[in-house]
Amino acid sequence: MKVVTHSVEETRALGEQLGRDVLVVGDVVVLSGELGSGKTALAQGVGRGLDVDGPVVSPTFTLVREYEGRVRLCHVDIYRLERVQELHNLGIEEQLEESVTLIEWGEMAGSALPPDRLEVRLMPGVGPDERIIELVLLGESWRRRSGRLAEIVESCGSDEDHHEPEE
Repeated sequence: MKVVTHSVEETRALGEQLGRDVLVVGDVVVLSGELGSGKTALAQGVGRGLDVDGPVVSPTFTLVREYEGRVRLCHVDIYRLERVQELHNLGIEEQLEESVTLIEWGEMAGSALPPDRLEVRLMPGVGPDERIIELVLLGESWRRRSGRLAEIVESCGSDEDHHEPEE
């Protein structure tokens, strides 16, 4: 399912709805997209939805940031990792059981990720702040939540007005 956001705040609002209404302890969300595509904005919204303490910032240089809230948030950026083994060295497995885990650039980890996860793919849209956000539900727990996710997408707008440019 896809949604189009037209501003950074709309991207944050989508993340906030996910954090407030959908995400639970043990969930893994993979955020993928180019630099500047809105991964951190979406993560900030998730943080708001989980009532985390303090601002959510990009973990690019620290690799992992943890936040306490209604539900603990673990925000991981694996862009700088050279090998998947380094992901294990960060102790991510333990975090998965105790928090909602957002993994930026998670598509680089491939088979090291749990099969049950939500993949959020952010792509630039037509305007400078427009984003096309695709939600890919993998695994049974996400299929069970597909109805609620569809409601959220519908409340944010849909991709019906978006047409792919011809090549």
